Amino acid sequence: MKMRDRPDAGADRADPSPAGDPRDPWCGALASGWDELDGTGAPVSVVAPRADPRQPSASAAEIYLEVQRSAAFQEVRGRYRRFAFPAVAVFFTWYVAYVVTATAAPGLMARPVTGAINVGLLAGLGQFLTTFLLTWAYARHARLRRDRVAFDLRWTVFERKRKRGERQEPRRAPSGARHEGVER
Repeated sequence: MKMRDRPDAGADRADPSPAGDPRDPWCGALASGWDELDGTGAPVSVVAPRADPRQPSASAAEIYLEVQRSAAFQEVRGRYRRFAFPAVAVFFTWYVAYVVTATAAPGLMARPVTGAINVGLLAGLGQFLTTFLLTWAYARHARLRRDRVAFDLRWTVFERKRKRGERQEPRRAPSGARHEGVER
């Protein structure tokens, strides 16, 4: 018996709701209409009304390219690069300096600081400390400088794809396909 087939599968999840967060614009976006009933017991039709053939519709690639060319996307990418490239350069330099010093100057690394603690041990612990500090700084930078704009961009793409989907017939998934993370 596979773990997902057990009666208590998923009981240890942090989010007890199988549907996810309804505030998330992606929540149920792929499976809208699947397994829903219309009130009479019959399944809801997932076929959208036919689009007006005179009205051009944007493809997903066109939507993504338009968003990529937008000023908001360029700003998010610029903010990411202005943080990530210097941070990687500083951290890589610090790491290489540690390795080169440990290899080329073992006497310096073996110099005792206090008791059994030497310079090499402090520098090694400093590597761990700077890794955690860099991770914290990256998460903070993303939360304060990029996440809101990136979420707005994601919402824009979602809305454009949804409007495009209203004008075109959605593709039906083959039977046995996965919907909302649940295997059938």
